[in-house]
Amino acid sequence: MTEALLIRGGRLVDPVAGLDAVADLRLARGRIAGIGPEAAERGDREFDAGGLVIAPGFCDMHVHFREPGHEYRETVATGAAAAAAGGFTDVGCMANTDPVNDSPAITTHIRRLGQEAGGARVHPIAATTRGMRGERISEFGALARAGAVAVSDDGLPIVNPAVMLRALEYSRYFDLPVIEHCETLELTGDGVMREGAFATCIGLPGIPSASEYLAVERNIGLAEVARARLHIAHISTARAVAAVARAKASGIRVTAEATPHHLLLTDEAVGSFDTAAKMKPPLAAEVDRQTLLGAIADGTIDAIATDHAPHHEDEKCRSFQNAPFGIVGLETAVGLVLDRLVRPGLISLGRAVRLLSTGPRRILGLPGGDLKPGSPADLTLLDLEASAVVRPKSFRSLGRNTPFGGCELTGQPAGVFVGGRAILRG
Repeated sequence: MTEALLIRGGRLVDPVAGLDAVADLRLARGRIAGIGPEAAERGDREFDAGGLVIAPGFCDMHVHFREPGHEYRETVATGAAAAAAGGFTDVGCMANTDPVNDSPAITTHIRRLGQEAGGARVHPIAATTRGMRGERISEFGALARAGAVAVSDDGLPIVNPAVMLRALEYSRYFDLPVIEHCETLELTGDGVMREGAFATCIGLPGIPSASEYLAVERNIGLAEVARARLHIAHISTARAVAAVARAKASGIRVTAEATPHHLLLTDEAVGSFDTAAKMKPPLAAEVDRQTLLGAIADGTIDAIATDHAPHHEDEKCRSFQNAPFGIVGLETAVGLVLDRLVRPGLISLGRAVRLLSTGPRRILGLPGGDLKPGSPADLTLLDLEASAVVRPKSFRSLGRNTPFGGCELTGQPAGVFVGGRAILRG
């Protein structure tokens, strides 16, 4: 049993309670036990958090840990360690492993690996369809009982609308969100970056914005028919954001996430064929980026998630057209949000905490996301004045594929508490 701990003098930020104040916080038996000077009890250990922000534990609801099957890219243990180092207490782990996580046995195996790792908590997201082939839906009930918190064929859109509708309808019985990678493959073709003037300038085949927003609009329509929970993964275009805003205004049960790279970069980051900037959906135009920034500020977008997708260095060293899509993000996301979004005033610190903690936890049905007594003692500690340079070679993740290498970021995670157990950055 975790010993009682009094965290003294931290700036507590809880967007649910509207709290932003310096106060003491007591942890006991893996839970938040009280706030304020009256919370202390004789015999408590103490932790001096002067100068630090104490927030409810951050949750990255969209990561790819490659175990089982591709452990040379990432393991559950290295991914969980990277998450904790990056300021996350919880992660939602996508199903595109080998074999695919479409059975209770694999879901249970991934949960066990996460528990053994001792870093951030790992919550499996199971495949929507068997083998992620888009043909027959998985056994959602058995997967939920094994610990799956959502279903998704992320990386592979469900092409057949009848299958997608059936999945949405079935998901209602278990209150599982269906997380969808929205892409129209016939429009994507052999594209490798966003279609536009820059792609034409450097001679790379482009992926039109319509590939995303047409799929978003179709899936929202199906979610309305099914009266089910649809979550749009890594939204990247202005038209898709507008569709989500209209759906929410109509009462459709849709949520959405954005990634730090889509919020901060445009298609021009591809530069001279930099494969570190190759991801799907591809980086978009400035008008799309500005729309995303507005949507995280006004609540249209519910969560910031990294789509952490580690690849081996040799894979990313191929030509741009042959390199795999995907970048890592667990160890850069919090610094990027604090430095590039909070410091310039694009969003408040409270909004950042909502996007990184409260929002994703509500979507996945995880406890926490606030600092009220009785909530899990899952905390993220932030040092808003600490500066650090992004050094990929120092990542805990096995992946080094990031376009942010060399960036100096002010505002850093100082550590996390997972169930009251401290994991502090060295």
